[in-house]
Amino acid sequence: MNPLRFALFVKHWKNLSVAEMGDKVKSLGFDLIELPVRPGFACEPETVERDLPRVVQEFADMGIDILGVTAANALDDERLYATCAELGITQNRIMLRTGDMTYWDAEAKARKELDAAVPLCEKYGVRIGIQNHKARFIASSAIGLYHLLKDYDPKHIGAVWDPAHNALEGEEPELAIDVIAPHIHFVNLKNGYWQRTNGPEAQEAQWQVHWTSGPHGRASWPRVARKLKEVDYSGPFCFSAEHSDSDALERLVVEDLAYARSVFEEAGFTI
Repeated sequence: MNPLRFALFVKHWKNLSVAEMGDKVKSLGFDLIELPVRPGFACEPETVERDLPRVVQEFADMGIDILGVTAANALDDERLYATCAELGITQNRIMLRTGDMTYWDAEAKARKELDAAVPLCEKYGVRIGIQNHKARFIASSAIGLYHLLKDYDPKHIGAVWDPAHNALEGEEPELAIDVIAPHIHFVNLKNGYWQRTNGPEAQEAQWQVHWTSGPHGRASWPRVARKLKEVDYSGPFCFSAEHSDSDALERLVVEDLAYARSVFEEAGFTI
């Protein structure tokens, strides 16, 4: 069995040049990244045909591969698919906000956009991976993600499963994986917990998420690893590098990578 691959989402280093970002990625222990195609980043959505080949080549020259992109382009923007296909990039991760719409109206709108994207996925061999996300997103839970994805071929439209957001919404990881496993493209790794931001004297409790290190959040990485091993998952993992303590971000990323390696090796994965 091939060893697991761990990628790093590089959104936190957007102000670095590509060369500087590559040096940072290697110093943190990675040779695989998820690349934003978003306004203000090295690869802009409006100029993706020009920017993406240049950026990918610069990373390749440093020995860094691309797991996929997370693009702000419309889902029917053929330029993105064509450019990704030319470069051998097969994955675009997206999230779907509900905005002010009802959940069902937002899901219906998302389905129309996904239906328009399927022919492009088929033509260019580029998959769309929808990530579950807490709060006002379509698919804040694994069961919601399944409801959206069940009518699509995972070769074209699938899931980027995020156990941390899953845990924040109260789903057990084993049951979530039971629901979503056949649709998973890859798995995000981060961790967090709900933290009260006011005291008991307040009229109403208020909460926020504290993004923490791998061992200390609501999502149990050992349980996630054991269940993924049980269902024969062999895809990649991507570290979101989401930490409330931004001053400690890079130290925590290194620690999380070491923790993940130990956890998944103990669960029986080849590291």
